[in-house]
Amino acid sequence: MLSLNPQQLSPVDLQNYLQHAIAPRPICFASTIDKAGNVNLSPFSFFNLFSSNPPIVVFSPARRVRDNTTKHTLENVMEVPEVVINIVDYNMIQQMSLASCEYPKEVNEFQKAGFTEEKASMVKPPMVKESKIKLECKVNQVLPLGTEGGAGNLIIAEIIMMHIDESVLNADNKIDQTKLDLVARLGGNWYTRANASTIFEVEKPNTKLGIGFEALPASIINSKLLTGNDLAQLANVHELPVIDPSFHDDKLKNIVQYYSINPEEMEKELHSYAKELLQQGKTTHAWQVLLSGA
Repeated sequence: MLSLNPQQLSPVDLQNYLQHAIAPRPICFASTIDKAGNVNLSPFSFFNLFSSNPPIVVFSPARRVRDNTTKHTLENVMEVPEVVINIVDYNMIQQMSLASCEYPKEVNEFQKAGFTEEKASMVKPPMVKESKIKLECKVNQVLPLGTEGGAGNLIIAEIIMMHIDESVLNADNKIDQTKLDLVARLGGNWYTRANASTIFEVEKPNTKLGIGFEALPASIINSKLLTGNDLAQLANVHELPVIDPSFHDDKLKNIVQYYSINPEEMEKELHSYAKELLQQGKTTHAWQVLLSGA
């Protein structure tokens, strides 16, 4: 394994390693304005949600590594402490990238990138009309993290108004994750896409605790086929399952009948089938398959 001490790396190399390793990162497409009325639109991938009550997001326009200069976004929020964060989807990605060009301060990236300015309801910077989710924010604090090239400047912003396009809502007026086609930043020129074909659900423990790995039967915990992810799904139940006499599965029946004379092969087949079921999110079904061979 390659071990690296950040103190012994150049800022350029350290930035490269970090941006490739800590990914994907959501994109803050920030529109700001200065006292003279010059509008700026720029993307930042050092960005995330940090609180829901109050609703706080944080993004960081870092000082440029090559010459230690600061971004227009940072300069603007120091003059007018307001920002609109426009969420980026796949249909906007090339235009967003074009807006990241380092145009002179008086140049409006909305025009350069072909975006439409839309008046915000509570802040001065305009919104990106093409974005399906817009967050109007007031800037509560700007926290410099250093003075050298690459140092971040945390812009702590409070959301005071949200705008969500009806096309990404479900019948209950909540955001349907499968209707969004979000993009996120990786290292270098790489991005990733999160849409209905790539996202997946992971059942989260809520009020009931998972039984944990140590409660799994030895035949399961020592499986040669089930991975750590598989075992974690099984260990996420709140009590150890028992055989359900009413459970019926034709494939399971065939496995037991065909391999009953060879317990080792039967266990292999049962674990292989259980793995398939776990990949389909059928944890209860997988447990019954595994218990049948216990």
